[in-house]
Amino acid sequence: MAMLERTKSRRQALHVLYQREITGDPIAKILNTGAYNTEEVGEPSDFARQLLAGVDHNQDCIDEVIESTSENWTLSRMPLVDRNILRIAVYELLFESEIPDSVSINEAVEMAKAYGGEDSSKFVNGILGKISERRAEVAGEPGEPEGQAE
Repeated sequence: MAMLERTKSRRQALHVLYQREITGDPIAKILNTGAYNTEEVGEPSDFARQLLAGVDHNQDCIDEVIESTSENWTLSRMPLVDRNILRIAVYELLFESEIPDSVSINEAVEMAKAYGGEDSSKFVNGILGKISERRAEVAGEPGEPEGQAE
């Protein structure tokens, strides 16, 4: 049951991020005014709000990671939906250590299939796979990964 709730929460977060892109309004304003599509996914859950706060707070870092990983694609050239699916997943990969990378990537690919264009799922999967591999390489460098020290 928890898995389905998280899937729904990711979709809720995507709807709010999409609305932010369209209107330019801050996430807090969108949440406070209810100016997003709740027909499909309902009111944002606590996990959706956690994702939104995390993406919003860390967006510069997240966007830099996405842009440096995607070959020949700037963020501004990426389809709006793909860009925001990537932001949610990259936030999870970088900042939500209790969520396995494979889960974050799979969830993002499924959202891309549901909401993106014909090639969105391949695009999203490729970028997230590279980010996950790079992160694993960085974690393998000298020093303890976060949370591993005794």
